[in-house]
Amino acid sequence: MTSEALLQQYGPRESMDYDVVIVGAGPAGLATAIRLKQLAAAAGSELSVVVLEKGSEPGAHILSGAIMDPIALNELFPDWQALGAPLRQPVTEDEFLFLSETGAKATPHALLPDCFKNHGNYIVSLGEVVRWL
Repeated sequence: MTSEALLQQYGPRESMDYDVVIVGAGPAGLATAIRLKQLAAAAGSELSVVVLEKGSEPGAHILSGAIMDPIALNELFPDWQALGAPLRQPVTEDEFLFLSETGAKATPHALLPDCFKNHGNYIVSLGEVVRWL
């Protein structure tokens, strides 16, 4: 079927114009949309942003639990705790084990690289964080 025939049969497609289109309502996409709107508001300008998500709601496809460093939330929302962000369980202990067929051996904390030290981080449901964003 030609495009002319499609137009005659179904009419023109609907369209909407946006300044920014973000595909995916995961943590990165939502944080990007929020920050763009914050920057536009600080500059005193209007910016139309849309986030396209294939799920029924943001977070619908996010099943992961995670350890989250709140630094990004501190930058986006300095008052995230007062706003009710779902970061409720701080990390209380780190343990890194080497597993073998006969058992496990713990690595001394002093030997762990910084990326395995989670003091100040939170155990979160990433789906809840995305829904909150």
